[in-house]
Amino acid sequence: MDHARVSRALVGVVAGYLIALAVWLGWLAPHAPPGTLPYQVMIMVGLFGSACGIAMAMASMPTRADRKLRKHGLEGWARIDGVHPLSRTDHASELTEFDVELTVPGAESYHGTIVVDVMPVHKSRMVVGETVPIRVDPSDRDRIILVL
Repeated sequence: MDHARVSRALVGVVAGYLIALAVWLGWLAPHAPPGTLPYQVMIMVGLFGSACGIAMAMASMPTRADRKLRKHGLEGWARIDGVHPLSRTDHASELTEFDVELTVPGAESYHGTIVVDVMPVHKSRMVVGETVPIRVDPSDRDRIILVL
């Protein structure tokens, strides 16, 4: 999970909500029919919760660059030569560095390292000697994404 993207999204939602709250308190609430204030408060709270949920869902999606790489990147494979766990994350996954030999058809094989947040379900496939599919950016061979 990209905490920086989620934080920026939530800051944007809070800023927008404070503006909407100021407009509602300063202009709409005083002109509303009597007896509707509790319903208006429920609507405002519901809008805030919905906006936070939508913003967090959108922020946790892959970036446009990652989606483009997954769709248009050169197909290849990586043979895992070394596995180095770095740290556990705040959820069940583990940040791991892999020493790999990267192969892209039509080019020479080359060695590199990939740092990936490995989920427990993928851990059995991410061992020394295994081959995993990858996508490589044709303009920057150092930009690699695993296709799991």
